[in-house]
Amino acid sequence: MQKIYKSCIILLLSLIAFSSVAQDTLRHASVDSLYREDQFYIGVTYNLPLNLPSNARVRGLTGGVQFGYLRDMPINKRRNIAVAVGAGIALDQFGQNLFIGETAKDETIFRVLDKDLDFTRNRFNMAILEAPVEFRWRTSTASSYKFWRVYAGFRVGYAYWYKATFKQPGNDVNQTKIPEFDPLRLSATLSFGYNTFNFFASYSLNPFFKDAVTFDGETVEFRTLKVGLMFYIL
Repeated sequence: MQKIYKSCIILLLSLIAFSSVAQDTLRHASVDSLYREDQFYIGVTYNLPLNLPSNARVRGLTGGVQFGYLRDMPINKRRNIAVAVGAGIALDQFGQNLFIGETAKDETIFRVLDKDLDFTRNRFNMAILEAPVEFRWRTSTASSYKFWRVYAGFRVGYAYWYKATFKQPGNDVNQTKIPEFDPLRLSATLSFGYNTFNFFASYSLNPFFKDAVTFDGETVEFRTLKVGLMFYIL
């Protein structure tokens, strides 16, 4: 998973450099009165866990990468208002001290690790297929790609892969079967900015786990707020 994150970041930087040159060249070469905007997207985020049980906290690498395609469909004559639908992939990682394991009877364990416990890794990773929908406003024209944008929307996703990992000296736990995990991922999104760099935020509308309770009897309402940068490419 670490190699995937690094590869996506390298791809992100390469696409940004290429798109800055390519878009400028295309717009000056030909003015299209029926232009569309921002067909591809790629972004990086810091994933802030929310609603963790008492004494749970962020620990270690917590972040994500995402990329995909959106079909831009202007709905007014000026073409500065549009809706967009598409498909994409999101890879997320959460480093925290909420341990997820199982008993000998295959019952899931949710336990907040003591701060004095010696461990090197405790992460929850997932890969999500997403269907984003956006309502778009921008100040674009047919001859310039440098413009202000505000895109609000939501995403429906399905987590086709997930894994909880715990490591300490002499003990490795990899949990890939968690009955309480909800693979249906719903989120509200917002991106805004000017030209290449855009702020992005996404809020989980549903918790990651259903009917999950910690070892101490506390409900696990774990969800996330993602904040980061989004880059759009024609």
